[in-house]
Amino acid sequence: MHVPDGFINAPVSVATGAVAAAAVAVSLRGARRELAGTAQGSGTGAERTAPLAGLVAAFIFAVQMLNFPVAAGTSGHLLGGALAAILVGPYTGVLCVSVVLLMQGVLFADGGLTALGVNITDMALVTTVVAYALFRGLVKVLPRRRRSITVASFVAALVSVPAAAVAFTAIYALGGTADVPIGKVFAAMVGVHVLIGIGEAAITALTVGAVIAVRPDLVYGARGLTAPLELRTSPLTAPDGEPATVPAATAAATVPADEPAAASPAVPAAAVSAAAAPRRSVRRVWLAGLAAALVCAGGLSYYASASPDGLEKVAHDQGIDAQAKDHATKDSPLADYSVKDITDPRLAGGLAGIIGVGATLAAGTGVFVVLRRRRSTGEAAAPAAERPTAEQV
Repeated sequence: MHVPDGFINAPVSVATGAVAAAAVAVSLRGARRELAGTAQGSGTGAERTAPLAGLVAAFIFAVQMLNFPVAAGTSGHLLGGALAAILVGPYTGVLCVSVVLLMQGVLFADGGLTALGVNITDMALVTTVVAYALFRGLVKVLPRRRRSITVASFVAALVSVPAAAVAFTAIYALGGTADVPIGKVFAAMVGVHVLIGIGEAAITALTVGAVIAVRPDLVYGARGLTAPLELRTSPLTAPDGEPATVPAATAAATVPADEPAAASPAVPAAAVSAAAAPRRSVRRVWLAGLAAALVCAGGLSYYASASPDGLEKVAHDQGIDAQAKDHATKDSPLADYSVKDITDPRLAGGLAGIIGVGATLAAGTGVFVVLRRRRSTGEAAAPAAERPTAEQV
């Protein structure tokens, strides 16, 4: 659904650019809280979010190269807003998809540069907001189990894609450069993107389910399913005659909230430091995610559908593509996801994909590490009098 230059007129392109800039600015502030673990009132897993957020951006870039057929002569690809929001948080998710769109536009001539605001508004903002709002609503009404996270992920991703199609139609109604009936554009866009949404939902649910199966503490959307660290009173008596207390759990992230707790009385350990819980390395998950991204971009992308995606197909059928303009970076060495001057298409495409994964990973990780450090530095610089003490927490 990458909108090229020329589809949307200048005034509306500028307006959507302002919306996109505002969304990114707000997301930068919100991502600091998510990366610090304060957005949901718990720091569990927060220290792991920054390095994983860059990986999520790289993974979305890689999977977007895998166009899958959805109808005769039409293909679709992952948008990624739902996946990013559920894995690393909605604000961080907006930034993940925005980084992907920037890399695609600058390096690969995919998505117009003058239409960058349109693409960020449509593919990063709309998909993330719609998906995460629906996801949180479903999680509240579904049983508090890991399977519910996967089900909610599927539904949220499915709805987010036609929502983006509706948003594009609205933008085109305001600033489309071709004189075409908006009703036809709406019907065609929503119809084909419902089918694409099924593919998006399957990819999102499989990815979220895979991460939850091995490390549920790394899934932002599943943090509410973990039980808080508690102190339980022991039936044993301390030397001074008072009941002894022992930790009831060592790591909140490993205790599903839907499992029955022991019958012994419990005392919330709000004042207990989160450092008391053992910290598990994310290296294996990070390496596995990177390997998957490289395989998708460097190998599987060669077998992706060559049919035009949903927007390209609708634009061709409705005569919208007649207004398309040449991309400003059409002569890029990586244009069209192929390394220039390499004659073997499999090698050219695979190498371009690997370069794209590396560039997106570097850019995304850099942004999120800086945000995380700025948050940590700001907290460290705060006057001691302004910081809550253990008794105040």
